[in-house]
Order: sequence, then C-alpha cells, then structure tokens
Amino acid sequence: MQPFDVSVTKRVRRRKLVNDREIEQTRWFVNFRDPDTGQRKLPSFETKREAEAFRTELLNKVHAGVYVDPSRAPTVAEAMAHYLSNREPEVKASTLYGYKVIGKVVTGPLLEGTVRERAEYTISGDLPRRDARLLQLLGPVSTADLTTAQIRNWHRTVMEQVGRYTANRALSMLKAALALCEEDFRVRAPAMPSNVVRRQTRAKKAILAPEQVAKLLTRAKTDPHRGIYYAFPFLAGTRISEQLGLLWDDVDFVANAVHIRCIQERDGSLTEATKTEAGVRSIPMSATLREMLLAWRLVCPRTDGKLHRVFPGPGRLQPWPLPRRDGGGPLLYQNFRKRFWVPAFKALKLPYVTPHAARHSFISTLQAHGVEVGLVAKLAGHANATVTLGHYTQAVRGGEDAIARLDLAYGASGNTDEAENG
Repeated sequence: MQPFDVSVTKRVRRRKLVNDREIEQTRWFVNFRDPDTGQRKLPSFETKREAEAFRTELLNKVHAGVYVDPSRAPTVAEAMAHYLSNREPEVKASTLYGYKVIGKVVTGPLLEGTVRERAEYTISGDLPRRDARLLQLLGPVSTADLTTAQIRNWHRTVMEQVGRYTANRALSMLKAALALCEEDFRVRAPAMPSNVVRRQTRAKKAILAPEQVAKLLTRAKTDPHRGIYYAFPFLAGTRISEQLGLLWDDVDFVANAVHIRCIQERDGSLTEATKTEAGVRSIPMSATLREMLLAWRLVCPRTDGKLHRVFPGPGRLQPWPLPRRDGGGPLLYQNFRKRFWVPAFKALKLPYVTPHAARHSFISTLQAHGVEVGLVAKLAGHANATVTLGHYTQAVRGGEDAIARLDLAYGASGNTDEAENG
C-alpha cells in the first residue's frame, strides 16, 4: 500500500475590476490523489482553518479505511432505496409497504398539513390546496456530508409535523439504512443525535390472568364449533394472520406440531410469506391443543368436500341434520372477531382483550414459568432470538416441554407426559 500524501497550499489571484481597481483573492487548496481511483483532487476553501480541518478528516477516513469520494457517495434517498431493496425478500409485501411509508418520512418531501391531506397526497400526488407547502427533508443530502446536526433538525421537524412515534420510527430506519450504506459503500455514518428519542410512558397491554385463560379454555372445550377459534391463540401464541391462514396440511399430528408457513392477508387471500423470516416456525402442540384440534377436524367445514383451512368461514346453517353449506372459505378478521372472539368474552363476563393480547399471554406465561427467553422468541416467531437459537438452531429444541407448561399454567387437564413425548 502506497503512502497517502495530502498537502495544503495557498494561492493568491489578482483580479482587475471594472474601475481598474485591483484586488487579491486568496484560496486554500487541499492537494491529494483519490485512494480509490488515483485521480488528482483539489478542493478549495476560503480559509486555512477549513482546509486543514478537511485534511485532518480526510487522513482519519483514509487510515480507518472508510474513505469514499463524496461525488460517488449515495444520497440519503439512494441509501434508503438500497436498504428497502435488501429488506424486500425478508418481509411480506404489506410490511414492506409500511417500511416505504416511513422511509418517505426520512427522504421527503413531506406535506405540511393534516393527516388526511398527507394521506391523499401520498396516494394521488396532487397537492390538496394551492398554498400547500412541501417540506424538503434528507433525501437529496449526500451521505458523505450528512451531519448529526442535520439529523437532529430533521427529527425535530418530523416530530412537529407527524408526531413523536413516527419520528422515532423514521429515525430507527434512517440509522439502519446508514449502517447498511457504511457496510456496502464505505461511507461512514454520522453519530445519531442524543436525547431525541424520548418515549412516552405507555399503559401495559391488558392480558388475561392464567385463571381467566383457564376459564376460557374450559368453555372452549365444551363448544365444539367455536371453541377452537378463540382458544388457539392462547395455546399456540400465533398472530391472527397466522391463525386464519393455517391449513390442515400444516397441522402435523405425527410430529405433534403446528407448522407456520403462510398467512392470510386482509382480503382473505393466502400468501406464502410470514411477517418476517423468523415467522416460519414449528410450534409443538400441548395435550389440550392436540385434543381440541383432533375433535375439530371431525366437524370442520370442508372446501369441495376436503379439509383445507383450519379456521374457515362457517358457511350458512341448514336445518338439522344437513351440514352447513358454502363453508370452508376464508374467514376475515372482522368476522372472526364479531362471530367468535367477542361472544366468548361476553358469555363468561371476562374483561375484553384483543386477539393479539392472547399472543402476549402465551409469551408472558412461558417466561413466567422459567422458559428461556431465546426459546420463547423462537416459539413466538420473533426475529430477535438469541444468537445461538437464531443462527445455529433450525428446530425448536425443548419446545415440547415449554408448551406443556402452558397446560400447567392454565390448569388444563390432560396427560402432560403425552405432550412431552408426543
């Protein structure tokens, strides 16, 4: 490796004005060869202090191996597009769309106005009124020139316009995009501003106590046509999109596991992509869940006479003993909540919690009963599992024992040994 030479030189230029008066212009130049291309560079500065500061920063970058020609450094908008393209194969389409919306808050332009006006502008691209104002954000700024002060001012602007929560989400995404840019393009990311991400205290999500879940499960086991719908998330810890997208082909009674491989979108269609890569997983069945699924399989509505969805729409009721007709199709979330979820809580006079809160009960119950946090993350399909579980363990070791503890926590009856050995 050849030594990197950089020098500061002074040049004085004499200029004659229109009135024949002569003046002197002094400029300071930093003379060096680009370490990557070998081209001669000669940026100029008005003062010697500015030139020497540039030389010091240049030397530090070259010695640290992170120098890149500012003219070749991507802009913040380009860095964000690069980040999103890397995330695209890792997340489902609707999640990626949410990322793009937040990314727009980073790059801009941002319409100054109401939430409705910004939403309409995002969809149509038309300004809602003649005097509407667009705020230019960080998009056109070169990542090589981006400073902590610029990020702080941008965050303050976004927080004033769209709120602290969105501003903090956008800051996290900017940080991730700049880190990837530093790794791929050798552009050193500026330090993130301190004391800007102040989170408001949030009330803890309401979840049912174990004895309340036990009461719900007791009722579910005596409710052959509806019970499995509202019991399943407490026993498997799935997201609602994972539950409604579950197929009988993914319920493995031989391996005693439920395989999460696809999800149901809002329109009822199935997609072979979970929220994140970590969402693809196998959840061991407890004795209670296995018993309920076996019973449900006998009466579950069919599609063209065959088992397909585990949680289908029930179809229309016909006079006994005729089976329901037109069942087996997708069950949309709003119908699931109205037909299956809310009535169970009303019948038992239990405090209402959302379907997602059942997932919180699953996770918190396992943690409260001493199951290692990395294993809980794996069972829940979280992307932030521990390094060992996340990178070296393909299967969920010890999952059967962990799930069996749910039955113990909820006071459910059943042969625990069968759940552990099944």
